[in-house]
Amino acid sequence: MGPTTSITSKFPITRTNAETQEMEDEEEREQEDDRRRLDEREKNNPFVIKIPSYQQVLESSHPQTSQPSLFTPSPSFSQAFNFIKSSEFYTPPPEVSSTTPPPASAASRNLDQSEAPSSSSSSSAVASSSTSQVAHNRNAILVSHRQKGNPLLKHIRNVRWAFADVVCDYLLGQSTCALYLSLRYHLLHPDYLYYRIRELQKNFKLRVVLCHVDVEDVVKPLLEVTKTALLHDCTLLCAWSLEECGRYLETIKVYENKPADIIQGQMDTDYLSRLTHALTTVRHVNKTDVVTLGSTFGSLSHIMDASMEDLARCPGIGERKVKRLYDTFHEPFKRVVPKHLSAPETSTQNNAEPTLASEGKDEKEEANKRGKKETETTIKSALSAAFSKYSDKIVKKNNNSQQEKIDESSSAGEAKAKNKNSREEAAS
Repeated sequence: MGPTTSITSKFPITRTNAETQEMEDEEEREQEDDRRRLDEREKNNPFVIKIPSYQQVLESSHPQTSQPSLFTPSPSFSQAFNFIKSSEFYTPPPEVSSTTPPPASAASRNLDQSEAPSSSSSSSAVASSSTSQVAHNRNAILVSHRQKGNPLLKHIRNVRWAFADVVCDYLLGQSTCALYLSLRYHLLHPDYLYYRIRELQKNFKLRVVLCHVDVEDVVKPLLEVTKTALLHDCTLLCAWSLEECGRYLETIKVYENKPADIIQGQMDTDYLSRLTHALTTVRHVNKTDVVTLGSTFGSLSHIMDASMEDLARCPGIGERKVKRLYDTFHEPFKRVVPKHLSAPETSTQNNAEPTLASEGKDEKEEANKRGKKETETTIKSALSAAFSKYSDKIVKKNNNSQQEKIDESSSAGEAKAKNKNSREEAAS
C-alpha cells in the first residue's frame, strides 16, 4: 500500500459560531469547577503553600523607604537624626538674636530625651573612628604643632606623618622620640635644648637629639650640644642637610619594632668561608689563592707558621703575594717609632779660630747653666734636709709612743701585783 495522506490536510474542518461559543462556555465551566475544588481543598487542608504572583514579587523587590533604625547608625550625623524632624516631638528652634540667649523650653528637653538613645550609637561610632585613627597613627610619625613650617617635613616621604599634641618634636614610637635642633638657632638661644629635654622627663627610653649642622664654625656650638646630650642621656645624631635629617627619622620609624640583630652583618659558619674572609683582607690575595693555601697547609695556623719558601712553592702565588702574606703574619702589632737622629757635631777644625763674640756667648751660657745647676742643687739639698728632719721627728714620736705604752703596761702590772698582795694579806 502506498503512503496515506491525512484527511484534515485536504479537507479542513469548519466550525460555526454557535459551536465555538459552546466550547468557550465549557472551558469557563471547567475553570470554575477547578477553582471550587481548590477552595474546598484549602478549607479542608490549612497547610497550603501559596505561590506569589509576579506583581507581588515586583512589589517585594522594591520595598518602601522606612525610618532608619537606631541600632544601625547612619554614616553622617544629619542622616542619623533626620527622622526626628518628622516626629511629633520636634519643634523648630526659635530665632536667636545676637544680644539675648535663647531660653530653654520643655520641647528641647523632650528632644534631648528622645536623642538619648541615639547619642549612645553616635558615641560608639565616634569611639570606633577614634580607635581606627589611633591604629592609623601607630604607623605614622606624630609631629608636634611647633614644627609647622619646618622645611624638614617636605623630606619625610617614605613614612606617613601627622600633626598631634605631643611633648616632643617627633614621636617615632611608644618609647622613642626626637628633638630637632638647628645649630644656628642654638647660637641665638643656647638654653633652648636644656628646657626641651627637661620637658621630656623620663617618659621615653630612646631620646634622640637631631642636630642640623647649618653653620660653618661648628666646634664650639657642637661641643655645647654634645655635653648637654651626654649629661641628659640623649643620643646625638648630626646631619648636614634636611634630606639627611628626614632619612634619620624614617629609618628610626621603620626599625621601631625590629631587633638589633638585623643591623649586624651575617657571618658564615663553615671554616672555608671564614678562612676566605680572613685571608682576602690581605692585598692581592683572591679566593683562588685561599683555596690553594688551604689545600696545601690545611689550616690558618700552618699558613702563619710557613716560611717564605713554603709559600712560594704553592702554585699561583708569586713573590709579591708571598711577601705580603709573610709580612702580615710576622709584622708586630705595635709599630716601633724610630728615634730622631742627633744633630751632627760641628767639626772643630772649621771653628779653630772662634771670634770674641762667640766666646762671650759661650761663657754666658755656661754661667747660666752653672747658676741653674746650683739652684737645683740648693733646692734638692733643702728638700732632702726637710725630709730628713721630718723623718727624725716621726721616729722620735714613734719611740716616745712605744716607751709610753711600755710604761703603761709596767704600771698596770705593778698595780695588779699590789692588788694581789693586799688580797693575800687580807685573807691571811
